[in-house]
Amino acid sequence: MIEGVAEAGCDEAGRGCLCGPVSCAAVILPVDFECEELNDSKQLTAERREALRPLIESRALAWAVVMVAADEIDRINILEASITGMHRALDALKVRPQHIIVDGNKFKAYSDPESGMGIAHHTVVKGDGKYMSIAAASVLAKTHRDELMRRYAAQYPGYGWERNAGYPTKEHKDAIGRLGLTPLHRLTFKGCNA
Repeated sequence: MIEGVAEAGCDEAGRGCLCGPVSCAAVILPVDFECEELNDSKQLTAERREALRPLIESRALAWAVVMVAADEIDRINILEASITGMHRALDALKVRPQHIIVDGNKFKAYSDPESGMGIAHHTVVKGDGKYMSIAAASVLAKTHRDELMRRYAAQYPGYGWERNAGYPTKEHKDAIGRLGLTPLHRLTFKGCNA
């Protein structure tokens, strides 16, 4: 964290799923934000993530979650969709960031939509375990996507999305074999295009 700078942490959830959107989040936390439990969302139980979500959303200076749908993922590929989604989440922040930190090792230059000025960014491998704002983005991306996948599970029963969130579990792959693909499946992903 850079002292006195509004720093946005970015992360995504759902990159490895066979269906549904990739969920991308950006979060700016106040300098005095403290939460020992906040960590990479994959290291937390679903219950802990759900409990942390309202805390993050109420205490953050700004936050946004953007979904990039399966058809766009198929059109531009999952990496591009993840970066595009993070850019859209940054665009949606009510506070303009002065610096961006991103989980992973891939990102593209981002310009503020209001000023057109480029904003410096850094990528951090396993950043969701190192920086609170990235961990907060990780939690919001995951919880918002899980909530959406539970709604989709009611529309398309039998795939177990309320449990597997669209990841390529045995249950999900067996259901594809039995029930076929839905409009939410990513047709370019192995497991959907066999």
